[in-house]
Amino acid sequence: MMREEVRSEGAQTIGLARCTNFRAHVYNDTNIDGTFARTRQSGCPRASGSGDNNLAPLDLRTPTVFENNYYKNPACKKGLLSSLNGGSTDSQVQSYVSSQSIFADFVTSMIKMGDITPLTGSKGEIRQNCRRIN
Repeated sequence: MMREEVRSEGAQTIGLARCTNFRAHVYNDTNIDGTFARTRQSGCPRASGSGDNNLAPLDLRTPTVFENNYYKNPACKKGLLSSLNGGSTDSQVQSYVSSQSIFADFVTSMIKMGDITPLTGSKGEIRQNCRRIN
């Protein structure tokens, strides 16, 4: 995950994730708090195709507040979508954990993204699936 991806992931301090996006983490990963995993498993059955669209908050402590708790959760092994994976961006995640004011630079990046002028009409396209070109 690159630094920009760490920042864009911060937009998920508020929101929900589908069971299909966190199932493997709560059933298979060892780097997760057992009680937290069991709580998430109760709303997300192990079997694929069962409860796939069930939702869980991305941040259990403050699910409707935009702040850095989203990054604090993985540090205590309670992250629904793990931001700490032993990779090159862990130091950026740790800086967001340690300081709400450092996390505020995310706001700057979101403003920059909002200022991007998208292609419209015949010059652009609205993707049916954001992962693929139509």
